[in-house]
Amino acid sequence: MSEKTQINDIDRSLYDFRFDEDESDRFTSGITPEIISEISKEKNDPEWMSEFRQKCLRIYEKTPMVKWGASIEGLDVDNIVTYIRPKSRMNKDWDSVPDNIKETFERLGIPQAERESLAGVGAQYDSELVYHNVRSEVAKSGVVYTDIESAMHDPKYAEMIRTHFMKLVPPTDHKFAALHGAVWSGGSFVYVPKGVHLDIPLQSYFRLNAKGAGQFEHTLIILEEDSYLHFIEGCSAPKYYEAGLHAGCVELYVAKGAKLRYSTIENWSKNMYNLNTKRAIVEEGGKIEWVSGSFGSHVSYLYPMSILNGRGASAEFTGITFAGKGQNLDTGTKVVHNAPDTSSYINTKSISKSGGISTFRSSVVVNKNAEGSKSSVSCESLMLDDISRSDTIPAIDIKTDKCDVGHEAKIGRISDEALFYLTSRGLSEEDARAMIVRGFADNVSKELPLEYAVEMNNLIGLEMKGNVG
Repeated sequence: MSEKTQINDIDRSLYDFRFDEDESDRFTSGITPEIISEISKEKNDPEWMSEFRQKCLRIYEKTPMVKWGASIEGLDVDNIVTYIRPKSRMNKDWDSVPDNIKETFERLGIPQAERESLAGVGAQYDSELVYHNVRSEVAKSGVVYTDIESAMHDPKYAEMIRTHFMKLVPPTDHKFAALHGAVWSGGSFVYVPKGVHLDIPLQSYFRLNAKGAGQFEHTLIILEEDSYLHFIEGCSAPKYYEAGLHAGCVELYVAKGAKLRYSTIENWSKNMYNLNTKRAIVEEGGKIEWVSGSFGSHVSYLYPMSILNGRGASAEFTGITFAGKGQNLDTGTKVVHNAPDTSSYINTKSISKSGGISTFRSSVVVNKNAEGSKSSVSCESLMLDDISRSDTIPAIDIKTDKCDVGHEAKIGRISDEALFYLTSRGLSEEDARAMIVRGFADNVSKELPLEYAVEMNNLIGLEMKGNVG
């Protein structure tokens, strides 16, 4: 079996397979009041949501394009199809899902994961959820896990959706938040009652199959007091030679004493622009844990934000970014300390190779009333050649003397001494490099869900093979 010797020899068939789409399923590309009305009609929106979409469109049209981060000049939103009409409505029975969609998720391992280790699964294909299911014992505990649109039409949860939807991430936040509010479709709603600890994770998986299209799912999670949840999110798309867009939104509400762990693996193809917005608000004694892996897309803007509103609230962010050829991944996190004795810990690793660009941005704000708060930021970057780039851009805004805030950053390359030592012990240079990179990423990768940690290690191995020749 021959060794892979070029980066373009890497087999991405796990993600790059795709099925032909029916062109009649595609709405007209672009963003107009007529298209927004058509989406709203297709989804049978309540009146308040129809009005909200049009309001977001007006905000979008008035808001200037983002210019401060990685270049997104290659993205023309007027050429993006914002809605793909589904061939299947949402199912709770896997056998009822259309065969081509079912085969897509079978290849990605979703049904197997559900059977083996998950409390519930949601699967979105293009613009809509096609499958959503939760174990009966989980439902009996009072946990609600369903698609957000079903919840919006359910009298038991309709007002809860209306009260919380895009309140943490308002459409005025930035241009792509406004775009999301206008064209959003699909996504999950999770409600965990007071005192309920869900020991098995829930998972949603988002697959964009269509070319030249966007995916705009909305995830809303509400945890009541003293509850616990681990939510896993996976994303992928096949490769096309035209731009695709992901501009989802995640809003997380963590009540007093509750704990939420939110794990995300972004593995979009390299024609995708990943402009996602995620935000959590945490009350007294609550905790949010972000675990983030960014391995795909042409350009990413991704900065999960934690707002610590109650005494003793805490946030942890653990992230890893892998930027290869043709990738400019601008990632990081934001934390706002709004109450006394709050704490945040940020630990990130980034790897860049073959001309890839990795930028880490952090923003830590400690407000005047957050006395006794602590924050620690640690970011490390590894560049595997002399044509790649890594930047660290921290921002710290402290408004009280009674706090403890620290920032540490390291940028380096694989040393010749380490390579010489490992090759002298019988390893090939490629295996030695891969071992060093895995060691560098170890304390982050061990926080990933098991199947994604394995996937990341396989990716590193393949990328190192591609580093030869």
